[in-house]
Amino acid sequence: MNAAIRAVTRSAIFNNIKVKGIYRGYKGLITGEITEFKTSNVSNIIQRGGTILKTARCMEFKTPEGRQQAYKKLQEEGIDSLITIGGDGTLTGARIFAQEFNFPIVGLPGTIDNDLFGTDVTIGYDTALNTIMECVDKIRDTASSHERLFFIEVMGRDAGFLALNGAIASGAEAAIIPEIYLEKDQLAEMIETGFRKSKNSSIVLVAESEVTGGAIGVAERVKKEYPQFDVRVSILGHLQRGGSPTAQDRILATRMGVAAIDALLEDQRNVMIGIQNDQIVYVPFSKAIKNDKLVNHDLIRTLQVASI
Repeated sequence: MNAAIRAVTRSAIFNNIKVKGIYRGYKGLITGEITEFKTSNVSNIIQRGGTILKTARCMEFKTPEGRQQAYKKLQEEGIDSLITIGGDGTLTGARIFAQEFNFPIVGLPGTIDNDLFGTDVTIGYDTALNTIMECVDKIRDTASSHERLFFIEVMGRDAGFLALNGAIASGAEAAIIPEIYLEKDQLAEMIETGFRKSKNSSIVLVAESEVTGGAIGVAERVKKEYPQFDVRVSILGHLQRGGSPTAQDRILATRMGVAAIDALLEDQRNVMIGIQNDQIVYVPFSKAIKNDKLVNHDLIRTLQVASI
């Protein structure tokens, strides 16, 4: 997100547009945590994880009264367009606000889950994926030494992109994702495949979805149905949200940040900046929010083939 903030700020200044940073998202918009940004405000931040503008949940913005307060604050600050960075919740709020007040908003897709429709990849996804890979590499040392079956939970409440691609990148034996419901026989097949041909340990990545039951839920099933296995669970949690961003994420965020200013200059509104086939595209909020992003089933087969 910092790389995107930097790019938006500098692109605006390059185009002789005054730019202001709003701290803590919609909450800060309502309370007036707004500061004019100069080039110096975004110096030396491209390598930092997280966001210098910070984030906060805002229940007030979900109400008409709260959004009216936000609109009043924008008018007071002389702000005539808005760029938001976030996931489904951020874009949903932006869409409602834009419609209510006919206000120009451009969104940037910032979510490690990579679950927004209309863009091949989202800001933060590659960094999270690399973090998962590094963590699994370390856990594999323990799994191999102690002949254990490890279930590693990664983020992805409604989408299995992190689990699936993380499994491929780390050489895991399987990925349990919400897009593919795990039946009992599939679990049996997975364990058999993972422990045959002299394999003495297996690592399985599990998305944190209610559908999958998470790593703890899957591990409990194995303990009951296959008590012969020594099962362990590791939940990576917020490790996935931190760390210095990868080169790919820095480039993506910078391209999208510059594109956001270009979109406003082209009188675009109510669109999310996406990237498809390495080209910048404008995706209407309605499409980005409502449509489900599908998992590539070729990747599922790739994992199955590579894990024998």
